[in-house]
Amino acid sequence: MRTSRLLVAAATVLALAACSGGGAVDGTPGGSGVRDPYFPKAGNGGYDIGHYDLTLDYDPGTDAEAGHLTGSATITARATRDLSAFDLDLKGLDVEGVTVEGRDARFNRAGQELTVRPAEELNDGETFRVTVRYSGEPETITDPDDSEEGWLPTADGAVALGEPTGSMAWFPGSHHPSDKATYDLAMTVPKGLGVVSNGELREERTRDGRTTFTWHTAEPMASHVVTVAVGEWETDRSTTEDGLPVYTAVDPTQADASRKVLKQIPEIMDWAQENFGPYPFSSTGAIVDRDEDAGYALETQNRPYFPGAPDTVLLVHELAHQWYGNSVSPKTWRDMWLNEGFATYAEWLWEEDHGGDSAEETFEALYDGTYYEDAAANESIWAFPPADPPDAAHISDSPVYQRGAMVLHKIRQTVGDDAFWDLLTGWAAAHRHGNADTADFTAYVEKSAPDEDFSEIWADWLRGDGRPDSP
Repeated sequence: MRTSRLLVAAATVLALAACSGGGAVDGTPGGSGVRDPYFPKAGNGGYDIGHYDLTLDYDPGTDAEAGHLTGSATITARATRDLSAFDLDLKGLDVEGVTVEGRDARFNRAGQELTVRPAEELNDGETFRVTVRYSGEPETITDPDDSEEGWLPTADGAVALGEPTGSMAWFPGSHHPSDKATYDLAMTVPKGLGVVSNGELREERTRDGRTTFTWHTAEPMASHVVTVAVGEWETDRSTTEDGLPVYTAVDPTQADASRKVLKQIPEIMDWAQENFGPYPFSSTGAIVDRDEDAGYALETQNRPYFPGAPDTVLLVHELAHQWYGNSVSPKTWRDMWLNEGFATYAEWLWEEDHGGDSAEETFEALYDGTYYEDAAANESIWAFPPADPPDAAHISDSPVYQRGAMVLHKIRQTVGDDAFWDLLTGWAAAHRHGNADTADFTAYVEKSAPDEDFSEIWADWLRGDGRPDSP
């Protein structure tokens, strides 16, 4: 398999050289993929993206059709080595033209890779802009675990969900959590429909029967938590007590069922900041679509997405992800437990503080096999270590969530409550708007509590197979 990939890459380089008339070049192609252990083609080498400027025009289809999308993506990036060519991730859609620094660039397609050869090679450290013009019917992507992402048609529009690789279905980029960027997004749709995205709504303008919504995200964002949701919405704007903007968008069919739980957002945000530290973004909120529009909720940045009205615990989970998963993002998809273990433990803490089971009681029920009514569900917690899912199809399985949370509780048992709260807030602060992996986390814990021995926790709970001999 490794030899095959090298042969394909070599053939691509030779083809590009032939198109340009041959000759030696000092730079090298940037490389497709960042060698993620589960999604090796995700992301791209040779550059770092700082900003996306997306201009989109969308005509919805039916709830079984994706409709038609026309797009222009201007990407500002910095070369991290001399580049004769570089790749962008884009699945499907027709590319109509590419420019680099305003000059036409040659390009070719191979699977999800859009390979671009600029008119002049890029120097290490050079900031450059690439613009891709494209159109077509965006695809729905099926994950290794059979869930659907990418561009999902809905009864009144569409929603784009990106975890782990779905964003490449609707805009070109470096689609791996290790390459974060800021975003401007302007989408035009037929009058009467609304567009909800990340960040803050800067402008809403109607002309000739079509409305353009312009959204701006000022903080770094991984592309898998970028969203755009098109449809009919009941929107609400408010603020928390400390002035944080809250923007919610709810499908009218879900308005009554959602009203009470969404009013808890300010309370949840205050509670979360007490436990996790200052909120890392400039607004918060939620998107609530119809329950048949997607098979899962997702922690899309600033305002998580829900298919149907969430309950309070699910809302807590997705809002906790804004700290753990969105601000502190995984270096690779192997580190998914750092997202889901933390967000799951946030559920336990909320219940503990609001009259439910204590985190200790939840931990014991999971260990004893009494947490779920179904015996198979209880047993599934021990299927594999949370820090080492067997393959891409299992990065969202129960051990990543529940056993990941159990790792955190074992740390809390070891260091005590005061030191544990310091650890929660300190971890979020240390990697704010950055990326981290399991080795970063274990090193941080050990440095935070140098007098404690965590070796058994790492060996038995984080990386060990099966249920540990004792809780």
